[in-house]
Amino acid sequence: MSTLDAQIKPALDSRRDRGILRRLPSSSALRDAITRADFSSNDYLSLATSPSLKARFIEKIGSFPRILGSGGSRLLDGGTLEHAELEERLAAFFKSPAALLYTSGYDANVGFFGSVPAEGDLVIYDELIHASVHDGMRTSRAARIPGALQPFKHNDVDALRSVIEGAIRTQPSFEEGTGSVFVAIESLYSMDGDIAPINAICDVVDKLLPAGNGHIIVDEAHATGIYGPQGRGIVAYLGLESRITARLHTFGKALASSGAVFLTSATVREYLINYSRPQVFTTAMSFSTVANIHAVFDMLEYGEYLPVSPKP
Repeated sequence: MSTLDAQIKPALDSRRDRGILRRLPSSSALRDAITRADFSSNDYLSLATSPSLKARFIEKIGSFPRILGSGGSRLLDGGTLEHAELEERLAAFFKSPAALLYTSGYDANVGFFGSVPAEGDLVIYDELIHASVHDGMRTSRAARIPGALQPFKHNDVDALRSVIEGAIRTQPSFEEGTGSVFVAIESLYSMDGDIAPINAICDVVDKLLPAGNGHIIVDEAHATGIYGPQGRGIVAYLGLESRITARLHTFGKALASSGAVFLTSATVREYLINYSRPQVFTTAMSFSTVANIHAVFDMLEYGEYLPVSPKP
């Protein structure tokens, strides 16, 4: 056993003793599981096994001049026509001023919360927010000041109000509008399956921060393709697009693909292109992924209904 193995093994042994050791199944176990029903998949709409989507994808990729790879990061050789056209389509579809592609929802959250909140700003987050938001905000400039990252009780609007009021009392810049307050929530929380009271959250933020310095960021990863008109999500269902600073939609769950899009203003998009490290230093999504996303959104936009019938 190497010295590194010896150093890290006690941590693994501890997790094993507590019954929380994470494992990846072997190929033989996965081969045996192919014929079994999967009750834990994110493939909510069964699009990953849809013959119709497969046919659309093959047709779409056949029309692409490039299929493999992506050329590099977006700022080098990966800023291609195919990526730009997809972003423009997604901005229009989701009724957003601008859109920016990421290779994963995790990268998008880390990129935004790690770069946008500045020193002196406040990040308030639902206590059940995804780990990617935690990982992002902990690396932000805002985190340099103790107390700048504040949780509130899950889906509790009164608790959110209390945190904002406390911040206003201790830091006048928030009431004056010179400091930004970011509120991070998910529209649909996957573990408990409950929906955030987004209307009420918007009302509280607007009332307590009338200078317009309250910014609500909504992760719609588990609502994309499921809720709202044409699967645009819960924010769209509620008609709140104009009251939300940024929305994250991912393609790796209900939409049978991979990657994500961050919907926000043109200025925030430009800032992320310059300062979001996962955006700057990550290879762009492949052309085949771009084609797959187009094929899925063809189905969402133009509509296709498949009959559901029980298997004999």
